[in-house]
Amino acid sequence: MKTEIENELYRLEREHIIKILYAVESGSRGWEFASTDSDWDVRFIYIHQPEWYLSIEQKKDTIEEILPTEIDLSGWELKKALLLFRKSNPPLLEWLRSPIIYKEQYSTAERLRKLADESFNTKSCLNYYLHMAEGNFNEYLKKDYVKLKKYFYVMRAILVCEWIESTNTIAPMEFPKLIESFIKDPNIKNEIIKLLERKTSGEELDVSPKILILNDFLEEKIKHFKDYIKTLDKIPLPEFSLLNEVFVNTLNEVWGFDYTSDAKIQD
Repeated sequence: MKTEIENELYRLEREHIIKILYAVESGSRGWEFASTDSDWDVRFIYIHQPEWYLSIEQKKDTIEEILPTEIDLSGWELKKALLLFRKSNPPLLEWLRSPIIYKEQYSTAERLRKLADESFNTKSCLNYYLHMAEGNFNEYLKKDYVKLKKYFYVMRAILVCEWIESTNTIAPMEFPKLIESFIKDPNIKNEIIKLLERKTSGEELDVSPKILILNDFLEEKIKHFKDYIKTLDKIPLPEFSLLNEVFVNTLNEVWGFDYTSDAKIQD
């Protein structure tokens, strides 16, 4: 499948006249709790040729395709990605640390990784993952009979919050790493591992009675993080100049475009 995905990325480059700077697996495969029939969620960052940017027209800044082969392609144009990066957009930060990389060319992704470490917005990301955990918990896990696979999405979001609170750094994508780092109660860990083994083996996790020990754990953690976030100060966003530099350097690196050469003041 990796070769097929790489071929589709090359096709997109040709059809849209772009360069894909970075492409990774996101979703359950990147999180390492995919089922055997899970889709392939390919996410990427791309850049157009310089003349594309020399226009006042509002232009589409995303590319999205779902293929019959269960490959879900979704990409962000670089300026869009940089504006979201400035706000510590959690999905984008996850892409930059995906364990499955399909394409990485030029220096842009590595530059962003370094900037992400320096400008990580703890409060913003905690709010995102807590909102995800609480929303899914309230909608899917409070009934007597629940969709078991929803435990993964709530649990992972809570463990990412644990990682951020403990380290003040960006969490790894891989769910097993988060379990090993923060689930110390053997009974809770056993329930999670059993569900994980069932899901990754291809068993369909349908509606079943809720798992009380997991519900109690998650409810307690949601309350804790709702209180914890209130104690955090607002974090300033990184300067535009840092991201402007990434954008201009990428244009030059990819297309050999140096905007300073045409912008000199004439005497």
